[in-house]
Amino acid sequence: QVQLVESGGGLVQPGGSLRLSCDASRSIFSFSAMGWYRQAPGKRREFVAAIDSGGTADYADSVKGRFTISMDNAKKMVYLQMNSLKPEDTAVYLCNADFRSREVVAAKGGIYWGQGTQVTVSS
Repeated sequence: QVQLVESGGGLVQPGGSLRLSCDASRSIFSFSAMGWYRQAPGKRREFVAAIDSGGTADYADSVKGRFTISMDNAKKMVYLQMNSLKPEDTAVYLCNADFRSREVVAAKGGIYWGQGTQVTVSS
């Protein structure tokens, strides 16, 4: 009933850009908030960005000014535009969604998770 499918990951040089997409169109529900988390090898999963259906967004301090999250409610899609990428941005990026609020997604992650897409920043 709920399916989140990420795409857009890959290998990019430092300073480069990538745009991640999360497709929730196969889900029968519409979410109030969606977001992105990331997990690097040997590290805990960490919050990246969240957005609600009204367009209000939150960002982790480490990505502010470099990453932009956006949401297309009609298409049930959420995007993460990543600019000025750094090697420390290397991680598996996971899409997250919830019916409650942006604050819930940002604080601890919503109910639903995608499988993730690998982003590698390296020269």
